[in-house]
Amino acid sequence: MKRIAVLTSGGDAPGMNAAIRAVVRGGLAAGLEVVGVRNGYAGLLADELAPLTSRSVGGILRRGGTFLGSARCDDFRQRAGREKALAHLRRHQVDALIVIGGNGSQSGSHALHEMGFPVVGVASTIDNDLEGTDITIGTDTAINVALEAIDRLKVTAESHRRAFLVETMGRDCGYVALMAGIAGGAEVVSLPEHELPPHEIAAELRAAYGRGKSHALAVVAEGARYSAQELVAYFEEHREQTGFSLRVTILGHVQRGAAPTASDRLLASRLGHGAVRALQAGVSGVLVGLRNDQVTFTPLAQIAGRTKTIDLAALPLAQIMAI
Repeated sequence: MKRIAVLTSGGDAPGMNAAIRAVVRGGLAAGLEVVGVRNGYAGLLADELAPLTSRSVGGILRRGGTFLGSARCDDFRQRAGREKALAHLRRHQVDALIVIGGNGSQSGSHALHEMGFPVVGVASTIDNDLEGTDITIGTDTAINVALEAIDRLKVTAESHRRAFLVETMGRDCGYVALMAGIAGGAEVVSLPEHELPPHEIAAELRAAYGRGKSHALAVVAEGARYSAQELVAYFEEHREQTGFSLRVTILGHVQRGAAPTASDRLLASRLGHGAVRALQAGVSGVLVGLRNDQVTFTPLAQIAGRTKTIDLAALPLAQIMAI
């Protein structure tokens, strides 16, 4: 193996740049040439490949997003599109590909691997919904962005004796919402894995008021059955149920755009370098993740098409801390 390529795909996540940097510098240290693919799988089909040097990735460690870019690519879902992608890789004499991304991206990795090309995935998504890893690149930063917003909202909530409803990102996984809710002192958390109807959320907020609290906070994951907007509409019709004046904040994509935390920079560096080590050892068709603080390799066949849901063991802690 002489030359490897790296691309980022799917939703951007803080720490992707750190992972690219780790792949490039880890590859160069191993005597490999490294090629960057612009704009994910779409760039692979468009033949947007260019060499990367150590200086190419200088200064990107602290930056959010991905300097290589990312884009959707419906054509890649078709075998003809993937064959075109492989033709471009072979024309550039690329021997293996590293894909940094989440669920959809790693399904693409598995599809290429099934066609006989060496591919290694790196677990990166703020949602933390990938099988094969305890935590994914970008998750810690997303939680910290949510927590910062919660802390600021609680300041104004205390001043005006209000309740705030905060909606976090996370697709169908409630990990970010649950962790931010615990760390932010939420009175109630609603998740796709543990959904609460509007009247129960209202009851929890009202109970907080009854315990003498001057404010209250509900954290809702975007994948929950009742969205923030639906909950607000319900509360407007049943104001007497809360005892608070309610305000809503939907964090949305702001959770993706922050500079990566130290934790995400370290995780990205370990996983990116781990992907290079896997290829050096002749291992491909795997996702590089972290389990029990150890870099691990899980077959992509066990990852593709699956979504990890959270362990609800932490939910009682959120409920106890809300008393």
